[in-house]
Amino acid sequence: MSLLTDFTKGIWKENPVLVLLLGTCPTLAVTSSATNGLGMGLATTGVLLGSNLVISLIAGIVPKKVRIPVYIVVIATFVTIVDLLMKAYAPPALYTALGIFIPLIVVNCIVLGRAEAFASKNGVLDSALDGLGIGLGFTLSLTLLGAVRELLGAGAIFGHKLIAGDGMLVFILAPGAFIALAYLMTIFNKLTAKHKQG
Repeated sequence: MSLLTDFTKGIWKENPVLVLLLGTCPTLAVTSSATNGLGMGLATTGVLLGSNLVISLIAGIVPKKVRIPVYIVVIATFVTIVDLLMKAYAPPALYTALGIFIPLIVVNCIVLGRAEAFASKNGVLDSALDGLGIGLGFTLSLTLLGAVRELLGAGAIFGHKLIAGDGMLVFILAPGAFIALAYLMTIFNKLTAKHKQG
């Protein structure tokens, strides 16, 4: 696989949200606004990049029987770093909105899945590009979902009012997350099918 393929597959072909349906809990929970989706996506991308790099470096010396606990410790280390950085530098409203979902990146199946399926079997550069690509795909999906929900629910995107009036409250609430994600997945699958035919 080429380096470009390692990077781009996470954006389209193996998009963690729209194709693989991984990380659904934070996807549905934190995407009530585009800002929240972007923040969660960037936090996860940082963890993916760091953990993929380290795991690709240590995979050869970690005994097979303890590889998963070791990978989780590596991931937890990067989650702690990202959490502390966000606490120090992210806007307080964003850090509060993401809340418990930042520490829960440790058990996000996207991160552990990439560690086990890719980083442990490939070199440092390939693993870094894989982490960045998957992270970017996750970030784009969460930001898009958050933007759709925020636009339909509050008439705004990134806090900037675009539509006068109140909007449909359901899109800010949990059912709106399911509805918006279902429509985005449908559109994504239609575009993918059309691209394969053309």
